[in-house]
Amino acid sequence: MGPRFGLASTGCAGSAREAAERIVAAAHWTASARVGSSRDARGLARRDLMALASAGALAGLAGHRHRAGWDVLGVEPALPLVPAAEREEGLPLLRAPGEGEDIVADYRALGFTLARHPLALLRPRLAGDGWLTAAEVAGLTDGAPVRTGGIVVTRQRPGSAGGVIFVTLEDETGYVNLVVWSRIADAHRKAMLGARLLGVRGRLQREGEVRHVVVDALEDRSALLGSLVAKARSFR
Repeated sequence: MGPRFGLASTGCAGSAREAAERIVAAAHWTASARVGSSRDARGLARRDLMALASAGALAGLAGHRHRAGWDVLGVEPALPLVPAAEREEGLPLLRAPGEGEDIVADYRALGFTLARHPLALLRPRLAGDGWLTAAEVAGLTDGAPVRTGGIVVTRQRPGSAGGVIFVTLEDETGYVNLVVWSRIADAHRKAMLGARLLGVRGRLQREGEVRHVVVDALEDRSALLGSLVAKARSFR
């Protein structure tokens, strides 16, 4: 999937279409040549390589994300009258990132991860706090008490909804849709508007296959995510 993202997903808004095409071409070339360094992607500027290294796309060539970033920093454009110097360099003793660090870096560069969901790493802690997963919430009966939470994906406050805010949370098993009445939102305004990781208490309301949690209380648990950047989409 890596080359298909081009550079748009990495936040490099100034990268041209030609750069994305070079990345795809380089990916085919490195695969066929079985090169062993993240510097070997021909025709790519350092900016393009840094975008790929930040997104983890060069980890397979360099060994891990930190070493790929180091490799890319050593890339210098060839000068027209000076041949490129070729010399062996020692490999730096860079620590491989842990799983959590890789996930944080993925979210910073791409806004998502192809590795485990962040809440999968936190699940033992969340389960200890009594949080149900989205899959477990989906199996509850109408009117059942719910304690759950997740990364905030969307917040919606349509003008026709009579003051109701609709929130969607995400965890490693799926999504939970919330109905937050204005009095609850006002009472928990800081958590409602600012939480990246939102905990909720309420009751399940179910009509056939349509189900959502009518919220009684909210709590901001964003501190558990550390530096992970998770941006919700807000609509009116």
